[in-house]
Amino acid sequence: MIVPVRNEAATLQTTLNALENQVDLNHQRLHFDRYEIILLANNCSDDSAAIARRFAQQHPQLNLHVVERTLPPSEAHIGRVRQLLMDEAYRRLSQIGRKRGVIASTDGDSQVSPTWIAATLHEIERGADAVGGRIMLDRAGLNRLDPYAKACHLREVGYRSLIAELESYLDPDPHDRSPRHYQHYGASFAVTAEIYAQAGGMPLVRTPEDVALYRALLRVNARFRHSPIVRVTTSARQTGRAELGLANQLNVWTAMGQQRQPFLVESAAAIVARLQARHQLRELWGRSLSGYPPSIDLHSLADRLGIAAEWLQQELAQPQTFGLLYERVEQRQQVENIWAQRWPLVAIEFAIQELRIHLEKIKQCHNVNVLKAISK
Repeated sequence: MIVPVRNEAATLQTTLNALENQVDLNHQRLHFDRYEIILLANNCSDDSAAIARRFAQQHPQLNLHVVERTLPPSEAHIGRVRQLLMDEAYRRLSQIGRKRGVIASTDGDSQVSPTWIAATLHEIERGADAVGGRIMLDRAGLNRLDPYAKACHLREVGYRSLIAELESYLDPDPHDRSPRHYQHYGASFAVTAEIYAQAGGMPLVRTPEDVALYRALLRVNARFRHSPIVRVTTSARQTGRAELGLANQLNVWTAMGQQRQPFLVESAAAIVARLQARHQLRELWGRSLSGYPPSIDLHSLADRLGIAAEWLQQELAQPQTFGLLYERVEQRQQVENIWAQRWPLVAIEFAIQELRIHLEKIKQCHNVNVLKAISK
């Protein structure tokens, strides 16, 4: 386990208590030999490091390694700190030959569930290369938020959850089946040592470093699981440690409420079109990679994606993973700007309503197809 810490004196004791009190999926105490914790307190101006060292002394059975460092300004950001921790965890696992050993990350303001480790290992044992846990805001902090910021947060959770469910129908991933969620963030992110190396390690970006790692994993076709049984509660504070983290987003929503700005998002129609086109592209890529003739008209697919057919044809001729191909498609969509013009943003309330309608129709069709298959 790796825990980056910077001025977390208010929450660190709770974070460490949760890591110490881990149980297996049968609710039996998880043996302390199953895991170790590396905590890096960087550039702290409070008692975070002292709290961590005192906790280690009070719980000698827990394999807790506390490191305190003052990084130069150019490195004193969460991207570099998490990279240092992840790389050290990888080095330790490599030394003992544990290719499928797991590097799991949480934060100093987060409280993992009692089965956090066991549930993560369960998903890895079922074939996942990496796991994103479901991260929820602590209830007390959520209730203290500005009303508009709270409403935006709850609507975004609903909106993105509906997209994740829709994705399981329109572009299903056999390694990330429903039920699933949409989060892959540092408060609950786990990866095997083997796939961490294949992805090139943690990309060095200031923030969001967790999303950068997720994208790096997709480029190597990692089997990523958005697991609903891996759960974490995190702080709803609005004074954050990362430039583009949750605290910053909560502040943006608060300011939007003060200025009476609507929360605009991608429309349901755009999401459906994107997922259907991505699924068709995945099929076209697979056939192209295997040397089979295309089953989908490339020009019509390029039009649906809002990119030039000649460019897409050239990309399909390259020996690359689907994750890398689709990332390049998304970049090309931004360059050509056809997609954005075709699908203007809408109010999130309207998008949620439309997503629910789309899902209901898809579920009805799915149930009819299942019944037909059973009756044959």
